[in-house]
Amino acid sequence: LLATPLAALLAALLAVLLGLQLAWAPPAAANDIPEWTANRGQLVLQGVPEIPAALVERLKQYQNVRSAAFLDWTRNGKGLYISTNFGDIDQVHRVDSPGGSRRQLTWYPEPVGQVLRQLNGDVLAITMDEGGGERDQIFLFDPRTATTRKLSDGDSRDRLLRWSRDGRWLAFQSTRRNGSSNDLWIMDPERPAEARLLLEAPPGTWYGPADFSDDGRYLLVQQFLSVFDSRIHLLDLRQQALRLVAGGDPQNPSANRAVSFDRRGDGFYFITNVRGRAAELAWQALEPGTPAQSLTARIGWDVTDFTLSQDGKRGAFVVNEDGASRLYLLNTRSRGYSRVEDLPLGVVSGLQFSPDGRQLALTLSTSHTPSDVYVLQLGRRPESSRNLVRWTFSEVGGLDASQFAEPELLHYPTFDLRGEKQRMVPAFIYRPPDKKRWPGPRPVIIHVHGGPEAQYQPAFSKNTQMWVAELGAAVIAPNIRGSTGYDLEYLALDNDYRREDAVRDIGALLDWIAGQPDLDADRVAIYGASYGGYIVLASAVHYSDRLRAGVDVVGISNFVSFLENTEDYRRAFRRYEYGDERDPEMRAFLERISPLNNVERIGIPLLVVQGRNDPRVPASESEQIVQALRDRGRPVWYIEALNEGHGYDRKENRNIYEQAAILFLRQYLLGEGGGSESGGSE
Repeated sequence: LLATPLAALLAALLAVLLGLQLAWAPPAAANDIPEWTANRGQLVLQGVPEIPAALVERLKQYQNVRSAAFLDWTRNGKGLYISTNFGDIDQVHRVDSPGGSRRQLTWYPEPVGQVLRQLNGDVLAITMDEGGGERDQIFLFDPRTATTRKLSDGDSRDRLLRWSRDGRWLAFQSTRRNGSSNDLWIMDPERPAEARLLLEAPPGTWYGPADFSDDGRYLLVQQFLSVFDSRIHLLDLRQQALRLVAGGDPQNPSANRAVSFDRRGDGFYFITNVRGRAAELAWQALEPGTPAQSLTARIGWDVTDFTLSQDGKRGAFVVNEDGASRLYLLNTRSRGYSRVEDLPLGVVSGLQFSPDGRQLALTLSTSHTPSDVYVLQLGRRPESSRNLVRWTFSEVGGLDASQFAEPELLHYPTFDLRGEKQRMVPAFIYRPPDKKRWPGPRPVIIHVHGGPEAQYQPAFSKNTQMWVAELGAAVIAPNIRGSTGYDLEYLALDNDYRREDAVRDIGALLDWIAGQPDLDADRVAIYGASYGGYIVLASAVHYSDRLRAGVDVVGISNFVSFLENTEDYRRAFRRYEYGDERDPEMRAFLERISPLNNVERIGIPLLVVQGRNDPRVPASESEQIVQALRDRGRPVWYIEALNEGHGYDRKENRNIYEQAAILFLRQYLLGEGGGSESGGSE
């Protein structure tokens, strides 16, 4: 038979087919992917090699880094409530002196969310969800008896708590009316079943309480439509009358954030960009028709936070100067302010005056220290201070903090112009400080923030320090277009049909890296979470020839399926940012740019991380990109936590994911080999 011409042709075809079979293997079935579990079956790892014991031991120091955040003052003003963890999740602790012991008060199975002490009282109102699903419930905790009482209905999403000045009423945002609308509610904590609906939120917006007037008659109400359009209303609780007091101009939409009544009953403080400049602290009289008065017009950076003392005489605000926080004290009578000069460079949050107004508590995070709680002793004049006292000293696992890499601010040119000049993208770079240990050009990890309306700031990052020290990598965190903290033009540059311009900013960063003699342009990985995860996937589509690997944490893989499956109470806000998938033209555009529909162009290994209960970016977004990559025989590691949501809050899950990320980057960024392909179980 082989002697015939037809047989010879068949033999040749068979040889070709056999050759192709040797060069290409069909994708493995799902049940062929090595899988193992950890943490009592709550963490599922697919395609992830077993974590070597030596690596687990090596990373323990980093993974035992602890932090603390200020929550509230005790009623007598002599102690602080803080959030920290001595185990797996954050709980409420009390500290009664600088450097004093942290006494744990709550022992819940879930991490605490918002914690707010009842004014003129001792009890704490606490929000807490289940399994990361973000359907927060409201609880009342009495620190004197360590007892907890549930106030909410158990089904709705309840958040943004505000106490009335007399401590009788608790205002909050809730979806209890229909499961999707973010309405304004109020309750008497002694009669939670009689909670009342105050305002029904129109579609595509939400209401939230900002502050009660001293006499309890008025409520300052925040309304949010988008990052570009937010408004402030005054609600008369006696007459149920609502009056717009800031924002809402259809010809000049602006972002306005309500903060506090002025305690004199004359007006209120708020943060606004109505003048088209950086966000300013302003005061607005309650009398209709009077214009707002800017208090920080001379400061050219965004005001990000403001707090007022209980007597209304002192104020404090934070300014974001190119990512770093500057703290100012305000004399509310003279409206003069001064900068606190002895504050370490870092990120400040959680401002609150003590009940007597003589101290200011805050949370501070620097490149060398995790978040810790500090108290600023105040001077006699409202705008003066004496000294800053550190109240908590969070552990860094025995690491030498003096060896941590310090961030350096840089600006690199991108593809378009601003006016007649090249547009510049701000970024922070962390270089390995030990040049003897790490000689030569260093590999690079690009860290992209989420949001997209967010900003990378030089706060302490355990992962950054771990990547620098353990991988010898330089870490670059760009604030690509669409980031907050700059101006409205920059914030809007990635909207709608300009979405991939943000990805082009990553391409420009790759160009910049290629021109740096101390960086290795042939060894670059990219990491991002949430929207940053989308940027990872999109960068893999466009720049697989210039990247080695990518780590996608709870990222969007298809904008259409994301918009259709995200929780109802979020959908309208995300449509405003990304585009409305119900519009045929926009739908076609979103489908065209989605990484899932361009998966054949992804040529780098990926580590994908997801929480099963994620209400923002559903688990299906990660599952579909993982399956599409597997169908094409691409290397992909997948980690899913069954008891987490939008990111990992539990230390036991976070530890293993971080260990796997180091292992992944060692193999695919540094080329050090992959280890075992089979996992263990726990």
